[in-house]
Amino acid sequence: MERIHSFPPVIDERARVLILGTAPSVKSLENRQFYAHPRNYLWGIVYGLFGAGTPDEDYSRRLNFLQEHRLAVFDVIESCEREGSLDVNIRDERPNDLPALLAQYPGLRCFAFNGSKAYDTFRKYFRDHPAFHSIAAVKLPSSSPIPTQKMRNLEDRIEAWSVLMPYLED
Repeated sequence: MERIHSFPPVIDERARVLILGTAPSVKSLENRQFYAHPRNYLWGIVYGLFGAGTPDEDYSRRLNFLQEHRLAVFDVIESCEREGSLDVNIRDERPNDLPALLAQYPGLRCFAFNGSKAYDTFRKYFRDHPAFHSIAAVKLPSSSPIPTQKMRNLEDRIEAWSVLMPYLED
């Protein structure tokens, strides 16, 4: 099984909320883009939080939109073995150096975990790390297109993710 690696973070000094996934999907790895699968809701959620309509087709403009709105994106896992794209298939994961990232970007107020696996992996490696005692850790419904009882569509996810808005204010 081939080892996969995360991308560098998309972040700048304006960032207040860091969206953390687990590891890039097969489609994301093919395209070298965060959340590249067209059915994933992440970009629709981000644009929807700000009432901005349909996400731009151009990836660089999506990233600009993200950063202009004080959001950043990264993965909890630096590398792992995984068949396919499902989080349940992740094996032998190694975490990204999130304490160093937080030290580099002290303006971050919130880690927003895209799904349970991202949150659980963060807790596994960093639960007691002193760097994270003063930052909010918010577990959010996954942006995966797989419906659940509570998260049936994009609108449900936008509503759930709206808890991030206070962290983005001045």
